[in-house]
Amino acid sequence: MTSHTTRFAPSPTGYLHLGHVVSAIHARAHAGVSGRFLIRIEDIDAQRCTPELSTAVLDDLAWLGFVSEGPIIKQSDHLPRYRALLDGLRAKGLIYPCGCTRVEIAAHSTQRAPDGSLVYPGTCRHRPVPADRVPVWRLDMARALDAIGGEPGWHEEVRGRIVGDAAAFGDVVLGRRDNGVSYHLCVTQDDAMQGIDLVTRGMDLFETTAVHRVLQELLGYPEPAYAHHVLLFGADGKKLSKRDGAEAVRNLRERGTMPEQVLALARAAFTQAGMCADR
Repeated sequence: MTSHTTRFAPSPTGYLHLGHVVSAIHARAHAGVSGRFLIRIEDIDAQRCTPELSTAVLDDLAWLGFVSEGPIIKQSDHLPRYRALLDGLRAKGLIYPCGCTRVEIAAHSTQRAPDGSLVYPGTCRHRPVPADRVPVWRLDMARALDAIGGEPGWHEEVRGRIVGDAAAFGDVVLGRRDNGVSYHLCVTQDDAMQGIDLVTRGMDLFETTAVHRVLQELLGYPEPAYAHHVLLFGADGKKLSKRDGAEAVRNLRERGTMPEQVLALARAAFTQAGMCADR
């Protein structure tokens, strides 16, 4: 197997569960014998991410034997750096302020993006934001695609070259109201800064890769390859998630389950999910 620099980047909005363990196994395996496996904490959501949960996630990862082969980055420590990127895009006229509420967007949007989210209808693209509203900052997708010469693709493990469709996402948010930055901007910058040449993550982010490739081109970052893995689903047919009460690794630990048993459970669940996906 070719060696790569990969990363596992959980968001500490809850405790680690088997879906996370699958992602960590996937990333570490793809680093290869002489590559590097890095851990990053994506904690820009100050309302849902807490220092206590970050500590718990890292503790569970260490218990399972996952060790970062480089400094562990916490996004909350680097907000000024992300905001500087936003300033650069603003100076180039590639982002604009938007004062629309979610209710207003839902009332006027007629399209869904490839990931199922509502496509912003462009209401504020050519109008001032009301003085009583704190704006978000949106990427002018049409202008961005024109600046980089069209839709960029990416190399997907096994599948080969993928043609992106960032235009189908519309004018995505790059600067949130609460902290000034968004996941799209932060993850793109961090992958470049950490030298990630193979991005490993779940299939729920497959389509979103098109947006990240646009940002990589705009910011002059290298193009990494991608390896998206199948997701684990619960008995209710929903993706395993902290929000829906997926059993935490911490609970398994407290019941006396050993690390190698948890890893075996994750591998078995991943194999089963892959078999189901192929049917």
